[in-house]
Amino acid sequence: MRSEATMFEFLTYPQVGPEDWRYTSQCAQVRAMEMQLLSRAVLMDMANAPDFAGAVASLTVGEYAMPQGGGRFDDIQAILLEKRSAVRSLFADWMLDERIVTLFRSRDDYANLRLALRRVLTDKPVGSDYSEDGNVPPDVLARAFEEENYGLFPDSLREAAEQAVLAYYQNKDVREIDATIDRCEAEYKMAAAEQIGHPFLLNLFRMQIDLTNVRTLLRVKFRDADPRGVFLPGGFIEADRLRHAQESAYETLGQLFFATPYYRLVEQGAGYVASSQSFLKIEQQCEEYIGGYLKATSQVTAGPQPIIAFLLTKEQEIRTVRLILTAKKNQLDTKLILDR
Repeated sequence: MRSEATMFEFLTYPQVGPEDWRYTSQCAQVRAMEMQLLSRAVLMDMANAPDFAGAVASLTVGEYAMPQGGGRFDDIQAILLEKRSAVRSLFADWMLDERIVTLFRSRDDYANLRLALRRVLTDKPVGSDYSEDGNVPPDVLARAFEEENYGLFPDSLREAAEQAVLAYYQNKDVREIDATIDRCEAEYKMAAAEQIGHPFLLNLFRMQIDLTNVRTLLRVKFRDADPRGVFLPGGFIEADRLRHAQESAYETLGQLFFATPYYRLVEQGAGYVASSQSFLKIEQQCEEYIGGYLKATSQVTAGPQPIIAFLLTKEQEIRTVRLILTAKKNQLDTKLILDR
């Protein structure tokens, strides 16, 4: 195994990068809007509510306040999507470097591509219910598949589509579509971040790759699946460590990551998988870990970092609200919601 000291020059989080005083006004607006984020207490009240109506009633103040009576679930879903689009629009207005806007919009491009490929390659209609928040409009995406013309896509998306199709037809396994898209998206994000040259983006994406690999490790071990080619390149964690972990018992996984910032995360996540046959804990731990890095941008007075952090934090808040309401609608156990 390669030297651990050269891989991890930080104990918990890497640097967030320097100030950029061009963003003074934007960051002042971000700090004001951060005050409106939902508190943990509100989310706990939602999770502990006796039913769906009670969870909706917990959102009686602020921007999430719902119509009297709670409204229909579909209406609430639409409201949450509108709020997500609104924060993404603000992000685009605030960000001075258009390359960063394009980079974050690409998340929806890859998500749309994944959905379209799954449909087309399994002989289903391509449909039109795609996110409009990407760089490629949904009608262009649909037309590319109807005409079998991937040249309508940006180069990175075209290459991802071509590679995913080839991977699928090797065994006609839709999981190969997901694995290929994940790899291509990670490679694109790292290449774009390196071109932009901001340390916050590079460190954020490398940590996201690490956490994806940790989750993949636990899922592959749980299914006793073939680990070849499943890990994404570009993270801080060495490939040798991941391969070694694949051959180890859940009880010893934490020790293998002792010299990394992910020790407690892996130990708790692996223990939960072993005891409960569930990945809820590792998903929760990964979200909290990234959330900690985003909070570290509070030390930056002006720069793109607080704007990026606010976008991701707000998106996570919207996902959490949606998750809790969905769970309450389906009458899931409160403990299950809290574990998530």
